[in-house]
Amino acid sequence: MKHNSNKNPAVTGRIPDSEIPKTNVEWRKRLTAEQFEIARRKGTERAFSGKYWNTKTPGTYRCICCGEPLFRSGEKFESGCGWPSFYAPIDAKKENTKGNVIAEHVDRSLAAIPGFGIRTEVTCRRCGAHLGHVFNDGPPPTGLRYCINSASITLDPEAQSNGSKDEKDASKSQ
Repeated sequence: MKHNSNKNPAVTGRIPDSEIPKTNVEWRKRLTAEQFEIARRKGTERAFSGKYWNTKTPGTYRCICCGEPLFRSGEKFESGCGWPSFYAPIDAKKENTKGNVIAEHVDRSLAAIPGFGIRTEVTCRRCGAHLGHVFNDGPPPTGLRYCINSASITLDPEAQSNGSKDEKDASKSQ
């Protein structure tokens, strides 16, 4: 497992359950101000401003908070929205990890604004980090567009193969 002890951890490995922060004070020590605002307080970065919106680097995108593998570069596509977009998260059952890696929640925060309505928020199932939203306007085979904040994820270019050891070991710690 690799992760820095500085304020910008750039998690490139799954941290043990026992090391996942439980309080906002602990999260603030681990994350940058932008990462905290977006991942822990459900913020949104500006379109076309995030680190990963236009990257083509192969690898696995992990939760910035806990290192859980969430998306693969093979499922990333250019949606034109200005945020990294994926048509599917990592298939937990196929990867032999426990449960789904993404949780979905009803988001009514923009419901009163004409043209927005109710959205579906997506979070990391393991630590609850806000990742972004999922929409029904994506490409085949799912028809979904997971619109994800770059500040909520980190790219691990070393984790390119399906079913990496780190992902298989993930089920053992849950």
